[in-house]
Amino acid sequence: MDEKIRIVVDAMGGDNAPEAPIHGAVDALAENNKIEITLVGRTPDIEAELAKYSYDKDRVHIVNAEDVIGFDEPPVEAIRKKKDSSIVVGMKLVKKGEADAFVSAGSTGAILVGGQLVVGRIRGIERAPLAPLIPTTDGVSLLIDCGANVDARASHLVQFAKMGSIYMENIVGIKNPRVAIVNIGAEEEKGNALVKETYPLLKECEDINFIGSIEARDIPKGGADVIVCEAFVGNVILKLYEGLGSALLHKVKEGLMSSLRSKIGALLIKPALKKTLKAFDASEHGGAPLLGLKGLVVKAHGSSSEVEIKTAILQCISFSEEGINDRIRENLKLD
Repeated sequence: MDEKIRIVVDAMGGDNAPEAPIHGAVDALAENNKIEITLVGRTPDIEAELAKYSYDKDRVHIVNAEDVIGFDEPPVEAIRKKKDSSIVVGMKLVKKGEADAFVSAGSTGAILVGGQLVVGRIRGIERAPLAPLIPTTDGVSLLIDCGANVDARASHLVQFAKMGSIYMENIVGIKNPRVAIVNIGAEEEKGNALVKETYPLLKECEDINFIGSIEARDIPKGGADVIVCEAFVGNVILKLYEGLGSALLHKVKEGLMSSLRSKIGALLIKPALKKTLKAFDASEHGGAPLLGLKGLVVKAHGSSSEVEIKTAILQCISFSEEGINDRIRENLKLD
């Protein structure tokens, strides 16, 4: 029998916990028989939720954790003091080699701090970036970093570019992915101090396909496969993406329901529209992996539904099978 990929799911993390994490875990089990799930959290709550579903009980385990780290708690203090929280207990399973990945929709700050302090970075990795896939007209691009390092250095961005290239080539299947740095113009001389310092370093990298700068307006068009930036810029891009998408969807629905004629038209275009909107649905692309750690940590959106949790769990399979951490060590000549 093939060895299972062991994935820990934070059953207490997120706005919709424990329902969404557990429902998503059960759905992931049904969809793929390669995985084994460990649900971490308050055992009575987990058991009560699991009782609602039919699932392969041999592939589900429960590890009790009494504490929950709230979204408003100071991350460093919470990680250090709440040793029995679902985030800390779950990450320790990854650190000890008892699990291959950890998925949580809980506190972003706590997950970022826990990833660094509990799981730990690969030796030689200066910073671990959050790297979500974002939809474009051509498919998806990797936005790296979107929230972990707001005061990054040029050397950090160079490592982000290399790790992002490895991820896109081996997980998404894009050969020789195009790498670009976010800038206020396409010209090489433009940008702030960080961009001006990083640009020539990326240009000198022979192991990535650096194509220069990319302006924000070209990101949704699929202007590059790996979008490199520090977390402040990346988070602004990500939040604008989410907000604009939601606003446009609201206006489209409002327009389609504005008259009898538009309602009839809506029925005619519904299949095509649904397919188009699905392509730009972030839940279809899973969570954001925290790259450069000794084990895989995936951050799902705090408001994730069971669909997003399921997708985040399933994306761990390719990461494990492709040995992304080993590829990062080899490519960046680490350890």
